[in-house]
Amino acid sequence: MQEPLDLILAGGCGTSMDGMSKGDLILGHAILLTHAQARFEPQVAAIAVNTSRPITTKLPVVTDATLKNLSPLTGVLAGLDWAKNQGVTHIATVAVDIPFFPCSLVPHLLLAGKAQPRSFAITATSDGLHGTFGIWPTVLRSDLATFPDTTPPSFFSKLTHTKT
Repeated sequence: MQEPLDLILAGGCGTSMDGMSKGDLILGHAILLTHAQARFEPQVAAIAVNTSRPITTKLPVVTDATLKNLSPLTGVLAGLDWAKNQGVTHIATVAVDIPFFPCSLVPHLLLAGKAQPRSFAITATSDGLHGTFGIWPTVLRSDLATFPDTTPPSFFSKLTHTKT
């Protein structure tokens, strides 16, 4: 497996924030997107942002194919298409609104995802599975696309995966 591309999931309609993009929210001295980017840069080959809204960034923006029923899964699917078009086998994903994830997240996900060629790995805590933080092989794109856009987090339990 080659080094994955990273996709920062910053999508959504922003309805809970009067239409503002989550990634543009300021935390401390920087916007959330900048915090997430700083954590990921040492861990991946390249970074892009998934969003359906305008966002302040110089990073490549991977837009959702549809603007209805937006979900993190829609962003993952768009990221898998982006990676496959670049000849990359995997993407790593994080949620922009949780910017202080471990600096060793990608190596841990890569180790957990090596179980099978078609397997993926997502994070888990005592609260349950967190599918926005994961490693996703592009070969799973068609399998993941069969789930509805409104899929709840429990969809992860229906696929072969490794928790990390």
